[in-house]
Amino acid sequence: MADPHAPSTELAYLSVEDIVKRFSDGELTSRQLVETLLARIAALDPMSTPMQLNAVAATSKDALEIADERDRERASGVSRGPLHGIPVLIKDNIEVLGLPGAAGSTALLGRPTRDAPLVTRLREAGAIILGSTNLSQWANIRSPRSTSGYSSTAGLVGNPWALDRSAGGSSSGTGAALAAGFVPLAIGTETDGSIVCPASVNGVVGLKPTVGTVSTTYVVPISSSQDSPGPMGRSVEDVAHFFSVLAPTPAPTARTAPTMVAVTNWRTGNPETDQLFDIIVDQLRTSGLSVTDRELALPDTQQFDDELVVMLGELVDDMSPYLEDRPGDGVKSLADVIAYEDEHRDREQIYYGHEFFTMAVEGGGRQGEKYADARRRSLAWAVDTCLTPGLQDLDVLIAPAYGPTWKSDLPVGAHPGPASCATMAPAIAGWPIMCLPMGLVQELPVGLAIIGRPQSEWTIIEAARRIEAVVAAHSALPLPFWKLPSRG
Repeated sequence: MADPHAPSTELAYLSVEDIVKRFSDGELTSRQLVETLLARIAALDPMSTPMQLNAVAATSKDALEIADERDRERASGVSRGPLHGIPVLIKDNIEVLGLPGAAGSTALLGRPTRDAPLVTRLREAGAIILGSTNLSQWANIRSPRSTSGYSSTAGLVGNPWALDRSAGGSSSGTGAALAAGFVPLAIGTETDGSIVCPASVNGVVGLKPTVGTVSTTYVVPISSSQDSPGPMGRSVEDVAHFFSVLAPTPAPTARTAPTMVAVTNWRTGNPETDQLFDIIVDQLRTSGLSVTDRELALPDTQQFDDELVVMLGELVDDMSPYLEDRPGDGVKSLADVIAYEDEHRDREQIYYGHEFFTMAVEGGGRQGEKYADARRRSLAWAVDTCLTPGLQDLDVLIAPAYGPTWKSDLPVGAHPGPASCATMAPAIAGWPIMCLPMGLVQELPVGLAIIGRPQSEWTIIEAARRIEAVVAAHSALPLPFWKLPSRG
């Protein structure tokens, strides 16, 4: 179908560069842009609308006021920084003053919030915080049966390409909001796949930086060794522009083509997606880029079990201090959350429970008998067996990320879609990973993952620029199709 909100279409899909140019030329103001995007959100997002996207958890009450302030500053020749007057959405497990910061749980609704340091950084660069995005509740760490994109506070996120299909997890609302044209830039978080997956299935771009690059202070925690907030947008250049604000070091002035390793055995299991990746690798070589084929280690049951032990050990140790420090009354520990959800089962456990929370409390945290060995084995597999020999003297690894998105099914529970193991090793190691669209399969977007060494984000971004140009030369990605649910 055509874009469902024609009055806003022109502004909805502008790149950051186009927005800045229109600001500079006097063709657009921040207020006009914010008013248009808020109208688009109101028309398409809520459950009361025909689209029922549910990508936005809340909008900022002061967005228009701040837009006016940015316009006045621009008129007087003042620029706060690279994001001056640009609207941004923030995933709702990140605290923003005046927004819920609820991580999708009613247990946190009403608790006062603060500006996380990463939000302060964005404001100082001139960004307008337009609102917060819905997510998989507690960033998908509550239950093995959880449905990606569902939260008890805001419902199930739809995918703008096909509204009955998953927007991925856990930054589902962030990916869907970008694809829907709600903002040019948004922040997600990743523990394992939570930026890459929604980027892939929504046809947008996402970067999970090296763990520790972007502050996790006032971010609802899962795993200190794996959690990383990161920038998302609709193009590599937009994400690079966004990352320049978050990055501890500026972008290099010289751009050289990174050498790449195509991981031939990291497959999604979806034949058309994997074949498309192979075609793109051939096109990269034809364009003059250096791409070497290699097989890398695959995870087995031990690696999956160990990663879960580590995440749950860190979850119980770090969640309680976070909740204790959070302003206001309410839950103060993970045990309190379990008790709250049991008491409010009719709201919090309609479709699934909190089995992982219970396992975390019973596991004993970092001092539990399984944690140390699991962490040691995980790191040895990810770094020594997989990533280091995979890269050797080359710059980045590339692999297909996810196949086309799957249908959401709340009553039945999780339906994992076709996915490669590309996110797992960099997640465990804390290394950076990026995802960008590589085309459509059955009219649904699929993504390509790029992995690099710690603090190699600018090298990854340069590789993504080159790949994006090759993909665009052969098949530019259209705007989302906004397919309504069907029986097919």
